[in-house]
Amino acid sequence: MNENETPLPWSQRLLHRFDPEAAHRIALLALRLGLVPRPEPFDDPVLHARVWDLEFRSPVGLAAGFDKDAEVVDAMLGLGFGFVEAGSVTPRPQPGNPAPRLFRLAEDRGVINRFGFNSRGLAPYAARLRARRVRGPAGGIVGANVGRNRDSADGVADYVAGVRVLAGLADYLVCNISSPNTPGLRAMQQREVIAELLARVIAARDEATPPGARRPPLLAKVGPDLSASMVEDIAEVALATGVDGLIVGNTTIDRPATLRSRHAAEAGGLSGAPLLGKADACLEAFARVLRGRLPIVGCGGVSTGEQAYGKIRAGASLVQLYSALVYGGPGLVATINRDLAARLRRDGFSSVSEAVGSGLR
Repeated sequence: MNENETPLPWSQRLLHRFDPEAAHRIALLALRLGLVPRPEPFDDPVLHARVWDLEFRSPVGLAAGFDKDAEVVDAMLGLGFGFVEAGSVTPRPQPGNPAPRLFRLAEDRGVINRFGFNSRGLAPYAARLRARRVRGPAGGIVGANVGRNRDSADGVADYVAGVRVLAGLADYLVCNISSPNTPGLRAMQQREVIAELLARVIAARDEATPPGARRPPLLAKVGPDLSASMVEDIAEVALATGVDGLIVGNTTIDRPATLRSRHAAEAGGLSGAPLLGKADACLEAFARVLRGRLPIVGCGGVSTGEQAYGKIRAGASLVQLYSALVYGGPGLVATINRDLAARLRRDGFSSVSEAVGSGLR
């Protein structure tokens, strides 16, 4: 650890004694059993954000990948997240890639994963969200992130199936078309393919929504490894099809020369601190093309309030994190919320929306 790095919390020092995937399972179990202490409630009006027709108590959310099977959404909301995105879920169960498939890059505060959309399938995932609706949500926004089975002949049909089932169970929906760990998936970011995908899933969402009922916003999650022309193509297609927003971005297949960990050459998607610069650059590129016409969720590399604020100033209406929890522990999001609120007030903003894109002017 460098002298400028924050020491790991005791909970993370304990978990880091285990294999990374085993540590993840232990964390999920502790959350399910209520063994993870909740921080002091922090509700500052300056953090409140209205995006689409949803009210977020904080713009800081949990990215997909942590809670793949929608097991601990309310427990994570209790840690201070303004929204939690569960998934990615595939229509049929699939084991994903063989282990080992998750690696801590401790010296770099990064993570590499090559899970390959491991999922228990749509049926139990939907049942948990349905049960949550019946007993009454604990507060906060829950999104459902859908993917495709790797052996599907028609990948778009998998997204359609997920959207049809989950349209009435989640506050918003996401099509993950950018994971580097499912063969052929990132090719769905090409203009013609993404146009067909978005048209079909939007139609499925609309058909699955009863007349007069609220239609959940539908987003596409794209990766940071995009050329300038691909950014323009995706932005134009998003505007033309009427999708409700973009999540920018996913993990990267790039390996910065600055990586120090012995795991740096492992195959898979890199996330955490080494992703921040690339993710921010991609976010800003989309924001300059879209010019506020479509909400963007900034994802990738966030571990501090300063970095969350940077994404908001670069054009993100909301931000997400996940890998930072590996090093910051369950108290991290409360710290980020407090720091973000202080930065917004320091710069004279009375709300998150006022700050969105302010760094682009």
